[in-house]
Amino acid sequence: MSDLGEFSQEEKKIIEPYFTNMDKNIFGLVNLPEVVKGALFARYSRSDKSLRRTLLDEFIKKEEMGFSDIVGERAAGKEGIIAIEKAEKFYERVLIGFGDDSVGELAGVHMAVEGISNIATKLIEDRRIGISPLEKSSRYVYFDKRDKRGEYLYCREPKIAESGLDGIYEETLDFLFDTYSELIPEVNAYVMKKYPKGEESERAYESAVRAKTCDLLRGLLPAATLTNLGLFGNGRAFEYLLVNLYASKLKEAQRIAGDMEEELKKLIPSFVKRASDEKGKEMQEYIKNRENVRGFAPERIDGESADDVRLAWWDEDAVEKIVAAILFPYSQIAYNELKNDVKKMSESRKEKILDAYVGERKNRRHKPGRAFENAYYTFEIVTNFGAFRDIHRHRILTQERQLLTARLGYDMPKELKEAGVAGKFERAMEEAKKTYEKIAQKFKEEAQYVVPFAYRIRFYITMNAREIYHLTELRSGMQGHPDYRHVAQKIYLLAKEKHPAIFKYGKFVDMGEYGLERIEAEKKLDKKIERLKK
Repeated sequence: MSDLGEFSQEEKKIIEPYFTNMDKNIFGLVNLPEVVKGALFARYSRSDKSLRRTLLDEFIKKEEMGFSDIVGERAAGKEGIIAIEKAEKFYERVLIGFGDDSVGELAGVHMAVEGISNIATKLIEDRRIGISPLEKSSRYVYFDKRDKRGEYLYCREPKIAESGLDGIYEETLDFLFDTYSELIPEVNAYVMKKYPKGEESERAYESAVRAKTCDLLRGLLPAATLTNLGLFGNGRAFEYLLVNLYASKLKEAQRIAGDMEEELKKLIPSFVKRASDEKGKEMQEYIKNRENVRGFAPERIDGESADDVRLAWWDEDAVEKIVAAILFPYSQIAYNELKNDVKKMSESRKEKILDAYVGERKNRRHKPGRAFENAYYTFEIVTNFGAFRDIHRHRILTQERQLLTARLGYDMPKELKEAGVAGKFERAMEEAKKTYEKIAQKFKEEAQYVVPFAYRIRFYITMNAREIYHLTELRSGMQGHPDYRHVAQKIYLLAKEKHPAIFKYGKFVDMGEYGLERIEAEKKLDKKIERLKK
């Protein structure tokens, strides 16, 4: 039932600017700073009043809250920063006695992080719960630009610069970028010759050719390549991100943390204040101390790996777990008792239950339900850093990686041989490896910056059966990069081989191979553009 009957006309006029409607029980909040929204929701959770009434009585009418200073006309331009500073005190007044970290999830911020390396982006994207990242793509954008001084855009790592290795470091990275830039027109011409234009529009064809050229050459880009990142996240997630960046060994990560905290304090100061206070520093030290385990790790180094995707571990009783979970909400008995009943069932009966639960999937978004989250699988993957960057984006899984090195070999697209440029690519890889080995003798973490995307990295992912459906059907799509498509296909095949009854429904895993991968997606985009014009 709506609460609006309890407001006078004058009160309605006061609060109307802050809600998307004034006559429904479901509404959005507008024209309020994030810190006020967070404080309002926190107060609302401990009040018997409606949200509109809480805003009016406890925020607007109480002069000591300073609401008009924070939200009024003065909260624009330079005075907007002053208003947010006042909002911090306002927020603390509201939240006295809460002591709940979850309150930090009630305000969000959009933040741009520009000119950072591909090593730093992975550190940021590791903290992905509560933060949504969007990164500049190496598949659709050429990275051959130089700055005003004529220098390529890559991270000049401070520790390397101070060690006297900066000369060979910059010489190698310049060589990688020179090779990348030099090969763009050659490879572009090769792609156009191999895949001549058809009935698609000029825009669609040029976009698809550009994407293919980028795909073939991105392996030359070093991990030091500067890129841009857009982030949206809540206060709690940003605070945890800052703590982890401060705890990193890398100077770049620590610098990013300082710059990011400075800006967040202008927007949601109360939400991130613990990132570098006494408690925050304790947390930073706690994270740093995990490095103590390094001395227990084997010192031997594996060479190139033959198996690019390997199923390292799986739930032996995955089918029983899932079937029991399917039946659980429709029964009135304990889970373990139900699981024992399932063990006694015939395989055909279990299959009928799975069939009924999954139903008819008409597209990949029709994922099996949460019962499929009860069975887990661990895959060890060795693939190039470029493909890892795409797989790394997945959320509902556990993922850990080893340091990026030049010791597991590299992947070179077969098309580069056809284009007659394989020699230049291979020479660039060898030069990068030599420099990596020299830097790694002193700085293992910092040596990652010089490693090109084509070199392989080893990591593992542990995920449930439901996430396997999501990852493999999404990442095997025709428009995807061939390298991560191969990983997705292999994951699906290994899982299906182990438990065919669970994975027989993966009809949207694309096992095909394609040439100009983006062309169909670009054709669909053309149709959307035409619809918009009409």
